[in-house]
Amino acid sequence: MSSLEQFVQVVIDSPSPYTNLDRIYVHNRILGLVGEDQPVEATDEQVNSLVDALVKTAVQNGKIEGAQSDRSILADQLMDLVTPLPSILNQRFWDKYQVSPKAATDYFFNLSKTNDYIKTRAIAKNVSFPAETDFGELEITINLSKPEKDPKAIAAARNQPQDGYPLCQLCMQNEGYLGRLGYPSRSNHRIIRMTLGGETWGFQYSPYAYFNEHSIFLDQIHRPMVINRQTFTNLLEIVKQLPHYFVGSNADLPIVGGSMLSHEHYQGGRHVFPMMKAPIARTIDLGVAGVEAGIVKWPMSTIRLVGSDVVALTDAAVKIHDAWMNYSDESVDVRAFTDGTRHHTTTPIAYKDGENYVLDVVLRDNQTSDEFPDGIFHPHQDVQHIKKENIGLIEVMGRAILPARLKTELVEVEKYLLGQTNQMAGMHQAWADQLKSTNSITAENVTAVVNAAVGNVFARVLADAGVFKWDDAGEAAFARFISAIN
Repeated sequence: MSSLEQFVQVVIDSPSPYTNLDRIYVHNRILGLVGEDQPVEATDEQVNSLVDALVKTAVQNGKIEGAQSDRSILADQLMDLVTPLPSILNQRFWDKYQVSPKAATDYFFNLSKTNDYIKTRAIAKNVSFPAETDFGELEITINLSKPEKDPKAIAAARNQPQDGYPLCQLCMQNEGYLGRLGYPSRSNHRIIRMTLGGETWGFQYSPYAYFNEHSIFLDQIHRPMVINRQTFTNLLEIVKQLPHYFVGSNADLPIVGGSMLSHEHYQGGRHVFPMMKAPIARTIDLGVAGVEAGIVKWPMSTIRLVGSDVVALTDAAVKIHDAWMNYSDESVDVRAFTDGTRHHTTTPIAYKDGENYVLDVVLRDNQTSDEFPDGIFHPHQDVQHIKKENIGLIEVMGRAILPARLKTELVEVEKYLLGQTNQMAGMHQAWADQLKSTNSITAENVTAVVNAAVGNVFARVLADAGVFKWDDAGEAAFARFISAIN
């Protein structure tokens, strides 16, 4: 049986709308995409391998060019054939939801992997390892599936006119979109519709997941990110609907926000992050009945709210957020405004702990200065050889998303530490010299030493992003802010 005939059978057997009666139709649909000459044979019977073979067939037959964008567009068109229509998928999701929320997400997640919307092969290339630090075990990942983004480009994109179609990669109009040069293919993309705050939102998975069941919740309307009462309400409502997931929002300002500020969205999934394991350093009283509050022992300045009453939790979060929006303390370089420009916002994260809801509210400040032109509360220049991107939601919670360049650069650092011929980048020189002077390096321990050092750099990155430091001055300043909330 040829790769084409095998793929036809996969389509018929899949949860797509096609049945055996549609076999000839499906066969001809595929021929139209890949050409009619003898198909390239697949390496095995896995659906990804069959699609790879058919894409090669299309190149061989002159149906597409060999460029990566052309290959991706065709691969997703083929995978679309094994994917239910949005209406059918939504019906199946909510039918399974009646059994349990987990049954529904398991179905959607597995489908999104099977049809290659979640790029499991690319994700498998990522490097990850734990790192023990003064703030507990952090999670270090080197991202080999997506390019590093420049913070200044992210900020500039926020202000660019939005007049294309789709307006951005988070719009619902991406569902089934063919794709084009410079814009990803989305033929096999599906979105679950849900209601938040009386409005329609979408729930999808991230194609390049940074953690288990990495989800995106997106506003049906293309409008900029904002943190306000509705944000806290929406996050808690998502956790109420999907109690086995956490969900959080990036901040709504450049430098301290995520990489896509032009479209309101949240991220969530099934993962327990280091910050969620961090203990309360001291309890505080926010004057909201039914809410326990405390300062989290975490490098970024975080207030944890715990309770079963989502309205009370929202009230407490709003109190913190509103107070922070206008709070300044020159003694620790905290300024809510300079020359009329707002600098303060929060990064909120919601999840369940038993019968209680937890809402972590992280304080953010995006000022720059002559000394720290990239951001006062942003990775400082001496650690940017490891990490210079914005510290977004995922990293706030203790999972580093480090650039792909480090995979090869750290190997060269190891060679340098072992006294071997190397091509170590100059930006790592001071760091490597410090490692060499403070460690007894051997071939057996060099990787462990470098990995531990990367973990300590990431802990420093988070500390740089924390507005109130864990020293006497910072703790006193944090206490002053808490007093200002009430």
